[in-house]
Amino acid sequence: MSLPSFPFLSLPGRRPGTKSMIAVGLSALLLAGCAGPAANPGAAPTETSASNAKEAGAPTPRLVYTYDGGVAVLDAKSLEPVGAAAELDGFNRLNPAGDGRHVFISTGDAFRVFDAGSWSEPHGDHSHHYVADPKLTDLSFEANKAGHVVRHAGKTVLFSDGSGKVETFTSSELSDAAEEGKLPATDVYTTPEAHHGVAVELEDGKLLVTLGNEEGRSGIAVLDAGKGQERKEILRNEECPGVHGEAVAADEAVVVGCENGMLIYKDGKITKVASPDAYGRMGNQAGSEESPVILGDYKVDKEATLERPTRISLVNTETATLQLVDLGASYSFRSLGRGPAGEALVLGTDGALRVIDPASGAITSTIPVVGAWEESETWQDPRPTLFVQGSTAFVTEPATQTLHAVDLKVGKVAKSAKLEHVPNELTGVKG
Repeated sequence: MSLPSFPFLSLPGRRPGTKSMIAVGLSALLLAGCAGPAANPGAAPTETSASNAKEAGAPTPRLVYTYDGGVAVLDAKSLEPVGAAAELDGFNRLNPAGDGRHVFISTGDAFRVFDAGSWSEPHGDHSHHYVADPKLTDLSFEANKAGHVVRHAGKTVLFSDGSGKVETFTSSELSDAAEEGKLPATDVYTTPEAHHGVAVELEDGKLLVTLGNEEGRSGIAVLDAGKGQERKEILRNEECPGVHGEAVAADEAVVVGCENGMLIYKDGKITKVASPDAYGRMGNQAGSEESPVILGDYKVDKEATLERPTRISLVNTETATLQLVDLGASYSFRSLGRGPAGEALVLGTDGALRVIDPASGAITSTIPVVGAWEESETWQDPRPTLFVQGSTAFVTEPATQTLHAVDLKVGKVAKSAKLEHVPNELTGVKG
């Protein structure tokens, strides 16, 4: 993800789109952050020359993290720095773009495209891969309060909170377009009223979008597979006060969180799962294609400046049932993740990563990772952050300026690395 409904809050656990590995000189992976001026969307990114590119046997996974004043990249296997950090003032938010190479940086008035440099083919030789230096490109999608980024069914969807603009493109087309110094073609739909929202394009082309305005948010609508403003509403549910976040479970069950439960859209129907408490907020979620169960946070104090919950929610999208699990430690909105087999992962303030069976709710293992910590009342402040890529759970430790790589197969920290900066947000690309 829960915290209050923060602007520009994007959540972990989205499914990547298909990757294009064919085009000559493929370009950059997007990073989302909240600072800096919007770049010129028509300008071409800096090219990496063939003489400086390092040949590799396959695309190289990369990690991207923000710090106060910039964005840095690490090799996901060695945890070594890659290239020079990109200077960028302000609090920056990150999201993978969905093409395996780029990351979005949300800067308030734009979704800027950041190239993680995980692969390229500068000679047009498709039998070889070259890893390139990361760079902040000159490409950006204009936005008014750049917000959530969702990747699902091969599509990437950008939501602008200040205008209600929903911009969708085929994820794999970003690299090809960026190589030519341009952005991919997009489909644009604008919600009736601007709000802090989110949208998901489904496999059949339908669009699920939140409902709300500046005064509040009430639920979701499902639109047909038309284009742009020609889309027609075919279904809605307004029994979801404070709607926030989204996640996708197995069989394309899409959920959004409410202040009193969760909405599930599946097989053409919307179902409400109610919280056992009058106020039981599940505003941050993590889903997995491998499981019908959604992992969510669970907060019950509406008046709290910062609630430090110890329970998480597990919502079964097949049975529309809810299970609460007490962890014995609190956590933050950056503590939720999913393992390769759909395991629910939660990083506690006691420094341990809990592995939870999503079906039974049983905590199957507890892995010590970082020192004990306390969540700051300022949500933009650094705190230990969980990011999962494959069978590795990466965890930042701002207090010691360290990154830890947890091998989920063996259940222990496999490698740790001292960072050049105090890490804040963390994401990555598989290449």
